[in-house]
Amino acid sequence: MADFILHHYDTSPFSEKPRVMFGVKGLAWRSVIQPVIMPKPELVPLTGGYRRIPVMQIGADIYCDTQVILAEIETRAPQPPLVRGGDWAINIWADRLFFQATVAVVFGAIGDNVPEAFIKDREKLSGRPFDMAAMKAAAVPMKTQWRAHAAWIEAGLATADFLGGSTPSLADISAYMNIWWLSAAARGQAEALLASFPRVVAWRGRMRALGHGERSEMSGEDALKAARDSEPARPPAHDATDPLGLSPGDLVSVSADDYGREPIAGHLVALTPERVVIARETEDLGRLNVHFPRIGYLIARV
Repeated sequence: MADFILHHYDTSPFSEKPRVMFGVKGLAWRSVIQPVIMPKPELVPLTGGYRRIPVMQIGADIYCDTQVILAEIETRAPQPPLVRGGDWAINIWADRLFFQATVAVVFGAIGDNVPEAFIKDREKLSGRPFDMAAMKAAAVPMKTQWRAHAAWIEAGLATADFLGGSTPSLADISAYMNIWWLSAAARGQAEALLASFPRVVAWRGRMRALGHGERSEMSGEDALKAARDSEPARPPAHDATDPLGLSPGDLVSVSADDYGREPIAGHLVALTPERVVIARETEDLGRLNVHFPRIGYLIARV
């Protein structure tokens, strides 16, 4: 099996999801630490402009967004199986509704210590002002929202150690991201908001104990070399019934629908109900196949 290469940074909340998945599955992986803010000269050449973290690389296949990252890990390392029932819907809830509340609580707590460079970077990423005063004002009402989300986790743990039952599932990994980030970034806030949820607190400890698998560090330069020396793997089969009516070879762009909306252009390789794959021919790295999820991303003919 080719190396799993995760481009991330240690405090990235979304990166905690694949790190924990590696832990549950007992996988070895390569860690490439990327800058928290732009520029990211050893990431953007792989993605064609996508700058959000994490990005996973397997040779010349580049996976953007944790939806496809987690799905690819599950496909390539299916044991133990982690996706059950409605887990993907829970993943979207954790990524969007729950995460929005976590952002407000975290920055309400640490806002005075956030560097100006980070604020300017996130303004460019989101396309709107990073209004720290408004975020701090919203922190109090958003604490009640955050607590309501945590209450769902508490209820889900009433009869088992994990949301997935006796063993962890994708639902656990997805929900844990928000608990982990608030606990790491604003510990006092997390403890206060979880004071009435003993099952969540105990579950947090069990999730932490799963670890991150076997991590080894890799330079960004070596990751680029791995892409240059590889060819993309066989892509998924194209769904000819897809409602967009696109065909492999069509020139398309893919962009996120929430933030970091820079369009990434390439020739369509495949559309499936869950994924879009585009090919980018680059002078320095050769052909790269870049994978995005369908949910949360827009595809347009160029």
